[in-house]
Amino acid sequence: MALPRRGWPFKAWRSGSETAVSLPLNRVYAMDCLEGLARIEPGSVDLAFADPPFNIGYSYDVYHDDRPTEEYLVWTRQWMAAVVRALKPAGTFWLAIGDEYAAELKLIAQRDLGLTCRSWVIWYYTFGVHCVRGFSRSHTHLFYFVKDAEHFTFHAENPAVRVPSARQLVYADARANPRGRLPDNTWILRPQDLPEGFAPHHDVWYFARVAGTFREREGFHGCQMPEQLLGRIIRCCSDPMDIVLDPFAGSGTTLAVAKKLGRRWIGFEVSRQYVAHIERRLAEAAVGDPLDGPADPVSSAPATAEGKRRRVPIAARCSGARSPAVEEFHRRLLAAYRTLQDGSSLDQLLIDPARHAEFVAGCRRQRLPGNEVVWLRTLLLLRKAGKLPRSGKAARAPRPAQADRYSFGSEVAFQLLSVECQASLDDLFCDPQLAAWFDELAAAYAPGFAPHQYRQAAMALRKSAHRAKRLAATQAQRFQRLRLPPKHPFRPDAWAGATCPAVYVLLDADSKPLYVGSTLDLKRRLDQTAQTPAWIQLAIAGVRWWLEPEWPDALRSFLISRLRTPLNWSGLAMAVGRQPRDTRPRCQSTAGCNTPSG
Repeated sequence: MALPRRGWPFKAWRSGSETAVSLPLNRVYAMDCLEGLARIEPGSVDLAFADPPFNIGYSYDVYHDDRPTEEYLVWTRQWMAAVVRALKPAGTFWLAIGDEYAAELKLIAQRDLGLTCRSWVIWYYTFGVHCVRGFSRSHTHLFYFVKDAEHFTFHAENPAVRVPSARQLVYADARANPRGRLPDNTWILRPQDLPEGFAPHHDVWYFARVAGTFREREGFHGCQMPEQLLGRIIRCCSDPMDIVLDPFAGSGTTLAVAKKLGRRWIGFEVSRQYVAHIERRLAEAAVGDPLDGPADPVSSAPATAEGKRRRVPIAARCSGARSPAVEEFHRRLLAAYRTLQDGSSLDQLLIDPARHAEFVAGCRRQRLPGNEVVWLRTLLLLRKAGKLPRSGKAARAPRPAQADRYSFGSEVAFQLLSVECQASLDDLFCDPQLAAWFDELAAAYAPGFAPHQYRQAAMALRKSAHRAKRLAATQAQRFQRLRLPPKHPFRPDAWAGATCPAVYVLLDADSKPLYVGSTLDLKRRLDQTAQTPAWIQLAIAGVRWWLEPEWPDALRSFLISRLRTPLNWSGLAMAVGRQPRDTRPRCQSTAGCNTPSG
């Protein structure tokens, strides 16, 4: 049986074609969802999330949520059919609904529309809705439907989706999978599940409703979804740069999370007042911004944070007093590391699949506990503590002329995966599955090269970032005075004679910047970009360039910090805090803008 697709990056890249949405993307439209869905090209959306009115009498400004049952079900069947029509053959549809119509809507989706229900998730929240003659409402049903039962997107190995298992948290079992486990279908989260979003003293976490006192609260919509919940759905069921649809945009949470996670998005909202609020919210969001997480009351569940501690070598610190078991683990791990035949460095071990396989075989011969993720992370800790033996063969940076043909693909892959998985470059290369996803994504943007070349280019990029940012800060005033170059159409005749080094900015149909690049040969790079399916699907419409700039890396860092381009690695952006006071954007005329921008 065919398995769901588990890797990155694109359905279009795999199939060689891409169906465009007829309406411009990355916008929210003030129109009824039926009208808007009718204008979307069939088979063009990767993921749809719908949180429709529950028909329970809630008060909206332009919609009356109290229709007769049959009328509500007829209307529901209409908009759900339109959503299914918009989905790609391997598309996914998530539906949030209350108790009153959960069974009916599930039946419509499966019986009438031919969808397959993969999961029936219960979102349990605090701050439940008070009921006068019944128990308080404290949950919502989330249905996970797919259009094709055998071919769909589900990223089970994304570390940003997985949660620690009971073996890890309660029993401190060394046999536990260090990657954790997938959540079950009742979504109740603890602080350790999403530690970056919650206060550390809480013992049990739920996806709380967004109450009026929460920072996340947008204030204008009474039924706002939490960003962390949408983040789990979007990460699991779509790829970076996929198209996410919300037919009932409401407070704009789906669209804001999609933007933060590097997706393209489109939404409909019947209320013009809501649309104005959504547009302001989206204007403040950027790719890579952290997802908001609500505060939550402390529950009465027993604490686990102060419970058992790991007593196994894999979680031990690499400095200070250590047990004999820890010392023995480190000794055997270093023995396996030294068996590498050519004395490769740790960086070479991370970037070269052949050396990596040799090291893993040596660890298995030593019968080390854990797995390759644990072993490599421990080596990184040992190196940081100064306890890793020096190697005679350090990883060399690629030659500029050669790396110019693929380093930009490595950068895009690094940026998208760092946002998608909340992972550093070391995290990506320590995990063989994440490393393979990195290779696949880099090859989508710069095809034709070997995995070790993509990984080596990413490491070189990380190493050079500090110098580029420092130089950008010192040259910020000079860059501020640069004249904005003209916008050229994105077609080969526009750059036919530009075979010199350049810094360039790729623009979308709305002239918004997508990527700032630096190259030794502008014509070769743009020709390569224009012929690559992963770039083609982004519908690049224009390009600006600076020919033969004096400090190309510094200029690129400056532009990335100003333009907040979604496909550039955020670690390259010049620190705004170090920028001189008089370098704020100022534009005197359309023809002579003092700020290089898209």
